[in-house]
Amino acid sequence: MLQQVPENINFPAEEEKILEFWTEFNCFQECLKQSKHKPKFTFYDGPPFATGLPHYGHILAGTIKDIVTRYAHQSGFHVDRRFGWDCHGLPVEYEIDKTLGIRGPEDVAKMGITEYNNQCRAIVMRYSAEWKSTVSRLGRWIDFDNDYKTLYPQFMESVWWVFKQLYDKGLVYRGVKVMPFSTACNTPLSNFESHQNYKDVQDPSVFVTFPLEEDETVSLVAWTTTPWTLPSNLAVCVNPEIQYVKIKDVARGRLLILMEARLSALYKLESDYEILERFPGAYLKGKKYRPLFDYFLKCKENGAFTVLVDNYVKEEEGTGVVHQAPYFGA
Repeated sequence: MLQQVPENINFPAEEEKILEFWTEFNCFQECLKQSKHKPKFTFYDGPPFATGLPHYGHILAGTIKDIVTRYAHQSGFHVDRRFGWDCHGLPVEYEIDKTLGIRGPEDVAKMGITEYNNQCRAIVMRYSAEWKSTVSRLGRWIDFDNDYKTLYPQFMESVWWVFKQLYDKGLVYRGVKVMPFSTACNTPLSNFESHQNYKDVQDPSVFVTFPLEEDETVSLVAWTTTPWTLPSNLAVCVNPEIQYVKIKDVARGRLLILMEARLSALYKLESDYEILERFPGAYLKGKKYRPLFDYFLKCKENGAFTVLVDNYVKEEEGTGVVHQAPYFGA
């Protein structure tokens, strides 16, 4: 028979009672013992970086995983649940570098690779204990004592073995890709790592003009915060569905093309310009323009220095004419 729940229940106290009960009777391990001869349902937890305490994303994912494994157990499976830790990559090194004031490879060499690795290993062990406490308080059942860490030699060797199998089957190829790069760590960064310390800063920007081949008195106006990429310009892009205008700059007498919604990016007053034509961006598709520099003139034969169209060009910033420099991933 169910007991009546009091109106003013002390939830923290109830949590402690349940955790004490689970610990006293070793409930999780007993469940594993009782189901050891049943069909296996193996669950390896996707390893978080061992560089801090759980955040709400970990809590949500962990709760969902706990539901899956508990349901599998109740459905008649022996559920081997092992926690794991991602100990490689920059997050661990970043924490150590910040703590020890390390600024580059020279500082690591001065300390010694062995000592540096020991420091990294120590931070992993420290956070794994704190995770165990937090995850247990969430009521999740998972095996921390039989966990796996990517720093274990047997784990690394298993990954190398898998890679070797892929290589032997001809499924591995060598390619080239533009990647974020850390000059301090002397290594490429993942997109996740490059965004970890992302900050909004004030950047210098420039407006540049690209004269049209069909009429060099008329120029496309582009805006960029990366002027060093301009020597590698190979195309410009406009939005095919948004309105563009050809205007006359009253002060300079120049004829310019840009998105109508972005006129305020160039002019404070409407009297500073005169609108001569209106047309959708699709009208500009395929038009040729004169490049700023002659470094890549030979690419013109392959379609360079042409106006492209794509809906990723937005009305919120710039001029509606986006400069393209594939060499820089821009």
